[in-house]
Parts: sequence; structure tokens; C-alpha cells
Amino acid sequence: MVKRLMFEKPLGMRDTLPFFYRQKAKARKQLSEAILSYGYSFMDTPLMEYHETVGRVSATLDQQLFKLLDQQGHTLVLRPDMTAPIARVAASQLKNSEYPLRLAYDGPVFRAQQTEGGKPAQFEQVGTELIGDHSAYADAEIIALLVESLKQTGLDDFVITVGHIGYVKAFFSDLLGDDDETIENLLHYLYRKNYVGYREALKSLPISEDKKQALLQLLSLRGGEEIFESSRSLARNQSCMQAVNELKQLHRVLKQYGVENYIHFDLNLISHMDYYTGILFEGYAPHLGALLCNGGRYDTLLPSFQLNASATGFAVHLERLVEALNEQEDEDDRIGIIVDDDSFAKGMAKANDLRRQGYAVLLQHVDQIPDVLAFQKDLNQTFNYTKAGGELNE
Repeated sequence: MVKRLMFEKPLGMRDTLPFFYRQKAKARKQLSEAILSYGYSFMDTPLMEYHETVGRVSATLDQQLFKLLDQQGHTLVLRPDMTAPIARVAASQLKNSEYPLRLAYDGPVFRAQQTEGGKPAQFEQVGTELIGDHSAYADAEIIALLVESLKQTGLDDFVITVGHIGYVKAFFSDLLGDDDETIENLLHYLYRKNYVGYREALKSLPISEDKKQALLQLLSLRGGEEIFESSRSLARNQSCMQAVNELKQLHRVLKQYGVENYIHFDLNLISHMDYYTGILFEGYAPHLGALLCNGGRYDTLLPSFQLNASATGFAVHLERLVEALNEQEDEDDRIGIIVDDDSFAKGMAKANDLRRQGYAVLLQHVDQIPDVLAFQKDLNQTFNYTKAGGELNE
């Protein structure tokens, strides 16, 4: 009798089959090479962290955390992102290092799913953290590196949408005062990009028509550098003006990097990561249907680990990047050597010689091959040392 869950996987988990595994490895290598070329150093952190430290500051909803207990009774979490663990390391083992720190990572993160809606509970992130530089040059470097990293993989059709969380929050605060519930509600609509719901919510607000019109105008602040003037005229306080000035300065540096054609500005942009404090951005590719990458400035996260330092960074969702690349299955580059009892030693010698030259070689006894022609078709090249086959392709 077959067990009910014999072929099932936990909710949100996926198997990575050989072709997709190879494509992930290829994309990972290309991303890593681009990141290394900018002077970043890769590091890793444990899969498990304490809930009361990394778990609480990760900005991941509590119900999305995988929790478990260690033998001492401490609550642990499978790391839900890479930024919080690296902040912990920067504030402890690297606190006496020379700043700014340029760190990079590659590894799986875990976020529990409540329903099987196509969202993964485990996925791989490749990303960077630039710690200790509060300037627009740091923000521009991170975004420019993200663009160059994606291009390095062969992806050229994508857009990086850039916003400023300070503008939105200051704008809402000026118009709505201390009405935190309404502000949170409107922020939720913007995060979900539910602009119809946003407009409907405005109709029922007990505020003046002028304020409603200003809140509606916020939705139009999307596009190129031309939105800077519109956003300045709509700005209601000094904090809004400062955010616009930071975006203008960022754009000026991005133009010097030569990546401005990949940049789109959106002052409605909101992230689910609530530790972002300034510039934030998201990356999209056509036909992907989900976020490809994201990042931004998080100047309050490191102080929560008692390190007074600013930081910015990005994370690329590796599996989604492979989907965006949409590469066809590549030709198998393995070489096959078919042997029988009499030719096994000869075939092994040939295999070892080819392996020393850097080839991937599959040594297979003919008795275990159901269809020799199909076996040869699936390989780049074959040598048949059996009496029936002679020496093919040699």
C-alpha cells in the first residue's frame, strides 16, 4: 500500500531537476562574477537563527517564519532573508573592520506559505550589502551593480523601478496627520498595486476635496526624470522635498554609470520590508509575473544590533531570474563511453584521460542500456568499445 504522502512535498517546496539545476548554477556564476568585479566579498550565515534577534527584525511576517526549538528551549527560525543575518555579523564579528563594508551572499531563504498559491517556501537569493556609506553614490553603486549583474546573465529586457519610502510616508503624514490606521490602509493598497482600491478608499475619507485630489495626484508620479518637478510641486513639507532631492542626485549618478535606460521612477513604490528608510527599488522582467529582484536603503536595521551604521543592498530571486532568461534546454556536454566485460579496462583508461582534460565523462556498461541509440543521442559524443559497436566517433 502506497503511503499517502510518499510523493508529496511540504507546502511551497519544490524539487530542482537537472536542467533547471544547471541553469541556476550558470546564472549564479554569472551574477557572482559581476558582483566580485565590483570588489564585494562573499560570505555565508547559518540556515537557523534565533527568533528573538534575527527573526524579530527580519521584516517577515511572523506567520511566515519557520520556527523550531533547540534542546535548550530557544526558539529558532529558518532564515527568512539574508539582510538581517548579515547585519548581525556586521555588528559583531565585523564591527572593527574598515568601513564601508562590501559584502555579498548566495543562499536559500525560507518563508512559510499558508496555501498552495504558487509561491515558494524556499528560494535562493544572490545579493549584496554595502554597509557604512550613506551617500547617493552608495545607492547608485548598488543599483548600477544590479543592472550590470542582470545583464551579465544575458537578461537585457528588464526595468528597475525606483522610489523613496520617505516621500510617501511624509506626504501621507502631512495630509492625514496622526491617522495611522488610514495611512496603513492606503500604504497597503499601494504595496499591492491596487490603485482601484486606493481610489475607492479615498472617496470615503472625511477630508477636504483638495486633500483627496492631492492624494490622487500621487498616483501620477511615475515615469522618467520629468516626475521630479511634479513631485516637488506636490510636496507638502521639507521631508518630501529632501526625498525628491535624493532621487535627483541618485539619477545624476546613475546617468554617469550609463544605466539610466533601465531605470523607472515611481513615488508610489512601497515594500513589504518595513526596515527600508529611503531609496528603494524593485526589478521586473516581461512575462515573469512576479518580482525579479528588490532592494534599498535600510538605515535603522543595524542600530537594532547596536551598530550605528547605514546600509543599502539588493537581492536577486535566482529561480525567477532563470525563468526570465527562458533558456531552452542546452545540449548535453557529457561524453559517453560504452563498454562490455572485455573492454571495461580500456574504456576506464579513456574516461580517466578525458576527465583529466576537463571533460565530463559517463562510463556505462552496455548490458544496462535499454536503447543504445537513444543513449548516444542524449550525449554530446560517444565511444562504443563493445564488440557490436566498435569505436564510434573516435
